Amino acid sequence: MNGKYVILIPDGLAGLPLKELDNQTVLQAASTPHLDSLASQGWVGRSHNVPEDLPPGSDVATLGLLGYSPLKYYTGRAPLEVAAQGIPLNAEDWAFRCNLVCLENGLMKSFTAGHISSPEAAELLQTVQQKVAPLWNDILKKTSLFPNQQGGKIEFYPGVSYRNIMIVRPESDSLPHSSLFSEKTETFPPHDFTDQEFAQALPRGEGSSILRELMREIADIFAMHPINLKRIQEGKLPATHAWLWGQGKRPALQPFAERHRGIRGAMITAVDLLKGIAANIGWDQINVPNITGYIDTDFAAKGQYAAQALDQYDLVCVHIEATDESGHEGSLEKKRASIEKIDRETLPPILEKLRSFDQWRILISPDHPTPVALKTHTRDYVPWIIAGSDIHTNNKRQQYNEITAKKSSLCFENGWNLIDLFLLDQ
Repeated sequence: MNGKYVILIPDGLAGLPLKELDNQTVLQAASTPHLDSLASQGWVGRSHNVPEDLPPGSDVATLGLLGYSPLKYYTGRAPLEVAAQGIPLNAEDWAFRCNLVCLENGLMKSFTAGHISSPEAAELLQTVQQKVAPLWNDILKKTSLFPNQQGGKIEFYPGVSYRNIMIVRPESDSLPHSSLFSEKTETFPPHDFTDQEFAQALPRGEGSSILRELMREIADIFAMHPINLKRIQEGKLPATHAWLWGQGKRPALQPFAERHRGIRGAMITAVDLLKGIAANIGWDQINVPNITGYIDTDFAAKGQYAAQALDQYDLVCVHIEATDESGHEGSLEKKRASIEKIDRETLPPILEKLRSFDQWRILISPDHPTPVALKTHTRDYVPWIIAGSDIHTNNKRQQYNEITAKKSSLCFENGWNLIDLFLLDQ
């Protein structure tokens, strides 16, 4: 079908039944008339976006949702985000996520450092670059693994709020890069350990002693940093540590247009990971003011900008992080409010615009579940809707939720095949 397409990704939308909601999921309990109307007119099914041997993060799951098998294309989370900032990444460089977190009494108090602001995070990272980066080779020697070697250099790049980047670049005459880190290097996302002991989640395997030493050095800098002292005075959580994880090398993703009939795409998101995936598959980035990647984002603006973009692009992808963040916080109230705002504010302008075209389709699907009861991602199936000008069903009792999707015969064990059904590429 030649026409207009929209993919709406409410990140982490799916969940589990909760006693507080009479054994309904948050999606079931939310008021979603627009989503339910689409479900009654379209197809509802479910997909499994995360292979069993890969972590259930948005990096792996979004690649799958957009039609790229993570088993073939996934190299790590951080390298995808690097592309969002236009940071050059050479073949032998290693990229890491550098989250600002608050650790307290042995627990992961906040994986967002109290949702630290981007300017505050940038100032902290600038200090780290000034003080830690020149000591890189000394840090290597401290580990006693490479006492006589030069290890290249490290660079820190601020991103959005707590989400930042560290890159390790080898010198041409330095230690072979594979001797620092490898596939045996294990790191863990901090959001998987909210209110839990973090010691179990510290880096392990090859090069882990280097990463741990780096984290200690940065923690010493943060301890008396003016930004953190001010946050404490204001009753806010400080950024006590930089959490290093999500490492990987430069990926090689085939452009989306080459895979799908020249379809030209664009991404709307506040999250660097999604911006990076978009850049890697050849999609443009549409900048929307007042979007934050949290529950205070401008839900309506995302819908309005997406509608306008359909005049220029064949496909517009709208990613909303609020549902995922509220799931990590374990807040069913925030998650339900986010779902209802998506239905009430984001969807209507998109649907109105789509219906002005003769041929159109919309796919609505989370990447992975983030149940509020677990406060972390799972690799379970996710529910989706496909509706459009060429799809004519009439099941007034069909609603959009996990239960309806589970009953559907439309099921993709390999979620990356769903895109072919959506775009009629079968």
